[in-house]
Amino acid sequence: MIFWWFDQQDATARRLFGALDQVFRLGGERITKDPLSEVIRIEEAGVRYYVKRYAGNGKNARRRWYGLRQWLAPVRVKKEWQNLLAFRSWGIPTARLAAYGIERHWGGFRRGALVTEEIRDTTDLAKVALQNDDRLRDRRWVGEVAAQVARITRRMHDAGFAHNDLKWRNLLVTHGERPQVYLIDCPSGSYWWQPFLSYRIVKDLACLDKVAKYHLTRTQRLRFYLDYAQHARLTVGDKKRVRRIMEFFEGRE
Repeated sequence: MIFWWFDQQDATARRLFGALDQVFRLGGERITKDPLSEVIRIEEAGVRYYVKRYAGNGKNARRRWYGLRQWLAPVRVKKEWQNLLAFRSWGIPTARLAAYGIERHWGGFRRGALVTEEIRDTTDLAKVALQNDDRLRDRRWVGEVAAQVARITRRMHDAGFAHNDLKWRNLLVTHGERPQVYLIDCPSGSYWWQPFLSYRIVKDLACLDKVAKYHLTRTQRLRFYLDYAQHARLTVGDKKRVRRIMEFFEGRE
């Protein structure tokens, strides 16, 4: 059984991504590859698309649940497109989906894919940090970007959702004087109930601070947290959470 959706208003999607078989026949520039998936980039009519294709069950027996993953494990590609759709519904800027779907055989996962349109004129924040970009020394720019990241993170957490991999590489920022932040790539994000949500919230914030502590001032990091918490100053509960955030990766770096 095959479930497949594509944007019928997009001429390229109709021509190139109209069926799952068609997507798996596409060639393009390979960006990444692992035992479970690969990402290629193609360009059509001046627009770039990222095609992520999942097939197989992995080589590691433990990680593929000794053959049971295809029936019991959450389908990673499905979670990814569902999470991107959720971001859009919450008003979080993210990549536009051009096509997505899966194929099952006897109820088990066989293969799947999703296609996103490239967000033009952007750089991920990890690259901004790695290159020690001059924008990191622009307080106004840092303040605008940090406020947007805080708002994005708060909206997810208010919905009971944790990203689980909220790293700088998954945040894109546009060039120019008025930056716009986009959140991308979220195959492992999930909804959680308390008290598990609290732990996941701390993990998300710790992932962000893991890089921030090397590139931002303590004042900038505090401003980010206050924007996230929507507080004018730290409460007793905030101070406890900040300590947990700062200690989260101790001994693991």
